[in-house]
Formats: sequence, C-alpha cells, structure tokens
Amino acid sequence: MAKMLSSPPIEAVFDADEQMKLFPATRYMGSKSKLLEHIWSASSQFSFDSVIDLFSGSGVVSYMYKTHGKAVISNDYMAMGGVITQALIENSKTTLSLNEAEKLTTIDTPTDDFVSDTFRGIYYSNEDNRFIDVVRTNIALMDDPYKKAIAMEALIRTCIKKRPRGIFTYVGERYNDGRKDLQKSFHDHFIDAVSIINDAVFDNGKKCKSYNVDSMQLRAKADLVYIDPPYYTPKSDNEYVRRYHFVEGLARDWKGVEIQENTKTKKFKNYPTPFSTKDGAAQAFESIFKKYADAILIVSYSSNSRPNMDEMISLLKKYKDKVDVIPVDYKYSFGTRETVKRNDVQEYIFIGA
Repeated sequence: MAKMLSSPPIEAVFDADEQMKLFPATRYMGSKSKLLEHIWSASSQFSFDSVIDLFSGSGVVSYMYKTHGKAVISNDYMAMGGVITQALIENSKTTLSLNEAEKLTTIDTPTDDFVSDTFRGIYYSNEDNRFIDVVRTNIALMDDPYKKAIAMEALIRTCIKKRPRGIFTYVGERYNDGRKDLQKSFHDHFIDAVSIINDAVFDNGKKCKSYNVDSMQLRAKADLVYIDPPYYTPKSDNEYVRRYHFVEGLARDWKGVEIQENTKTKKFKNYPTPFSTKDGAAQAFESIFKKYADAILIVSYSSNSRPNMDEMISLLKKYKDKVDVIPVDYKYSFGTRETVKRNDVQEYIFIGA
C-alpha cells in the first residue's frame, strides 16, 4: 500500500514553479500542459522518489516531475518524443552555445538534399527545405549526444512553429493566418529555439533517463508510473504519426520507415498501437496495470474515450486496492478539418494505490 502524506514534501532546492515556466512549450496534440496542477496534486499525496512517464509525448509532464526533484524515466514510442526528453530530462548540464548553433546553419559538408527533393513544394519553400537539409546534415556529424538532442529539438520546434497549425496533414499554407511565427525566418526560429532550450536545462540532483521504445518493451521500475497513452475514441483518430510524420521522420532521419509516395503529404505508415481500437486499448491498459502493479498508478484519460470511466476503474481494481478518480473540466480542440468543433469534456485522472 502506498504511503500517504499529510502535505507534499519540499524536495527541490530551486523553485519548481519558476523552473516550470522555462519549459519550451509548443502546441502539441495531447499535451498535458494545462493539467499539470491536477496531475501533481494527484501525485504529491504520495511519498515517492522515482517516476516513469510511460508516454512522455511533449515531455511536459516529465519536466514537471523533474522540477519536483524526482528521478524521472521518460519514454515515448515516437523518436521526436525521445529527442525532447533526452535534451531536457536525461540531460542536466549540457547546453549548446549559440556559436555552435550558428555553425550548424552553414554548410561545410555536402548534403543529400533529402528534404529538398522529397518534400519540394509540400510544406516549405525551397530555401527553407535547404536550411533543414543543412542543419540535419550537421547535426548528424555531432558527437555529444545531448548537444545533438538540443539541436534536433530546436529544429523540430522550428519546423512546427513555421507550419500553420503545427501539423503535417495537408500541403501548402491553407491555414496561414499571418501570425508572427510564420513570418519569422527558419534561421531566427532555430537560433531562438536553441536559446530557449538551453535556458530550460537544469540539474535536479537525480539521475534521469530517456527512452524511445514501445511502452511494453520498457524495462524499468519506479515508485510511481504516469500513464497517458493515445486516447481511443470512435469520433476521431489518435494517429500522432499522421499529424507529425515530417518532424518524426526528421528525428529519426527517415530510417526504418517507408514513405508512402502515393500520398500528397509523403507520410509514412502509422506505428502499430493497441490503442487504435476499444478492445485493444482495454487489453493494453490491463497489461500495463499488471506490469506496474507494485507502483502507484496515475492515469490520464478522457470522458469521450474508451474504455469509459467505469471500465477503467474495474481494470485498475484488479491490481489496486484503492482507486480514485479526479474529473477535470477541460476544453479540447485539435483537428485537421474545419468541421472539428471545440468539445467540452472531462479529463479523468485515475489514481491506483
């Protein structure tokens, strides 16, 4: 049985709230940036030193736990998620100087022109595609893994910032509303992104790790496991790869994927996941709950997703004596079609102890 605390402990010598403000936030499907207060409230009633963020995504929850002095193990099945947490969770001290960043934008080695040739006229101008090819070529030549991660996160951030709606499900600039991010040059975005990421690097005194594997393949243990998988709902898809295939490909240099040349967006096939069906999601949750039955379990899920609240409680009760649910009113909006409307839902935070 997990030990309860009468009040949250003071675990860090720095101000967690002030440090959290330095996280390089950007619009990302499924990000829990607006729910951090509730996730920490659910977590901080327990005494724990280590945490696994099993589906780290944007890395914001991992970063939140790190600010509270926890030993954080971050994992995401997408390579871009692994890049973010390698730069900001596992990395505690290394930064990339602006001089080093500037050098990445100039070419001394011939590029393979992969982006320029493959994505010509699809997302960015020829000049911007050339910039991406130059920077990715130079990143590949870097030796320091953390400087490399910072540079790649900065390039990913730049590509998202320079893309209307920040997604890659359509071609051209259909949603260009003239905002400043879209007018700013790739070069300036990249240098600014490196500076922002550098400012967010910090040492909480604990050993943290970043992984990029399937959730069921992760071999790690922790006192608390935070679980925020892709939400299954029959009303919309949960295909992160479809929305972010370009920057996901960038993070892995398109290794191990097959671009679907017949598609306008030049996407590649979505990664297989059990969370794409109702039954698959239920089975996956049960497997995860069983695997981490000895840990405190904190689960984020939505009221419009399946399994529903009662089904999730039943699954948790197979492995936990005490199960609580915190409902949070939440306005969710993310879509690629004009017909997608804002939905008022409840975000459930399940607690199994």
